[in-house]
Amino acid sequence: MRVAIAEDSVLLREGLARLLTDAGFEVLGRCGDADELRLLLRGRLPDVVIVDIRLPPTHSDEGLRAAVEIRAAHPGVGVLVLSQYIEIGLAMKLLADSAEGVGYLLKDRISDVPDFLAAVRRVATGGSAIDPTIVSTLLSRRRSDDPLGQLTPREHEVLELMAAGNSNQGIADHMTITLRAVEKYVSSVFAKLGLPATGSESRRVLAVLLFLRA
Repeated sequence: MRVAIAEDSVLLREGLARLLTDAGFEVLGRCGDADELRLLLRGRLPDVVIVDIRLPPTHSDEGLRAAVEIRAAHPGVGVLVLSQYIEIGLAMKLLADSAEGVGYLLKDRISDVPDFLAAVRRVATGGSAIDPTIVSTLLSRRRSDDPLGQLTPREHEVLELMAAGNSNQGIADHMTITLRAVEKYVSSVFAKLGLPATGSESRRVLAVLLFLRA
């Protein structure tokens, strides 16, 4: 599995490269800014690009704009964006068209190495990985007439885990309940939100995120 890294912090960039290499990834290149990343992608394409949302020279949204460009020019390349802080507006720009092959994680999440590597693999294969903290923030910003208000606390928790990219089995493990119980919760959530249950994990996450953006 091939990966490219765009991160202006040398320490973090090299640390990510070492971490990914040790986990069996092929690191095609490591860049310090968005222009270097664009040049890199003119050659052999990676399966996934890991990019800081804020890159030189202005450290505003260069990384995000590069990520959006990559998704438009190379739909088969996954994009995992890293951010120091929760930036809902920028996250929504990244997720404007689809949540498939997209990840948005806070940098603190890297310290949980197994989960981080799982997120990279999931995004590289067309899935999604949205930081649970970001999902919780999105879910808390709802209107009084929002259908989310119909969810029970347990259904709300299932939705958070589902939108973060967890499979039904992953939700069951996290909540310490049976897989059958999770399936019932998921069906109830889709019914209350008016969202069709499709059987595809990535489409399921996309439907939830599209609803959250509405």
